[in-house]
Amino acid sequence: MEHRDGTRTVHIIGIPMDLGADRRGVDMGPSAMRTAGLNIRLAELGYEVLDVGDVVVPNPEVLRITDKNKKYLPEILAATNELADRVEAILAGGAIPLALGGDQAISIGDIAGVASHHRRRGERVGVIWFDAHGDMNTPETTPSGNIHGMPYAVSLGLGAPELVQSRGFAPKVEPDACVLIGARSIDPLERENIRQSGLRVFTIREIDERGMRDVMAEALEIAGRNTAGFIASLDMDFFDPALAPGVGTPVPGGATYREGHLAMEMIADSGRLLAFEVVEVNPVLDTRNSTAELAVELILSAFGKRIM
Repeated sequence: MEHRDGTRTVHIIGIPMDLGADRRGVDMGPSAMRTAGLNIRLAELGYEVLDVGDVVVPNPEVLRITDKNKKYLPEILAATNELADRVEAILAGGAIPLALGGDQAISIGDIAGVASHHRRRGERVGVIWFDAHGDMNTPETTPSGNIHGMPYAVSLGLGAPELVQSRGFAPKVEPDACVLIGARSIDPLERENIRQSGLRVFTIREIDERGMRDVMAEALEIAGRNTAGFIASLDMDFFDPALAPGVGTPVPGGATYREGHLAMEMIADSGRLLAFEVVEVNPVLDTRNSTAELAVELILSAFGKRIM
């Protein structure tokens, strides 16, 4: 998005959400990415950058779990509703929201905010979701009760009614304009949710066989079908753990450095990016902030950094 003078504006918002998963430390993800120079490096690309600070999220130590199949749901609902409000305001002001997680539960609010803004304009939005996991569980299928395994389902209209019906409409996005890229760890009951939803899944095997270029070309076509554009959601466990060790649920055999950058570069080339989020950077599990530094490099590629 550009102002009249041609300046593109990005608003960075942190969501130190550590309620959606069992492993602590992911609440420090936003700080780790800022420490890796995100703000100044985006400015060097020619963006006007405004960091609007963090959504306030309570620590799990001061809370009590009331439902083991949807842990911390009231607190996650409150935080994601605040995020949705802020994302709507950012879009209304003509800027691009860049959300820094926190665990993947933040996507519930991020997608809701983008979808709500465009719904007012009679438009729908697509989603490109990079992840080792499906994030398509519901309280009925979850093996853990962790809501970070449910946000894609929620956004597609499946799951806890409190989350699904936030902002007063559901689904937030439709499966014919949504994709999942890089999947290699799907829970047994979650698999059926995915099949029934109609969500297009590009497994890591399909990336192996077809190559990232072909996969991204198809993904961009799907996410652009009769949409205003798309939201890109990057879970850092999309990558191989040797490359991105600082994640809570690592799965061997993930994407490579160049596969990741090619995907981001193709997002930039498309000119259809409405909002971007990075989740599951966990500095407690990281090595010298390498996962956060990789996340920043990928953000820069998605926002137009080129080799030449």
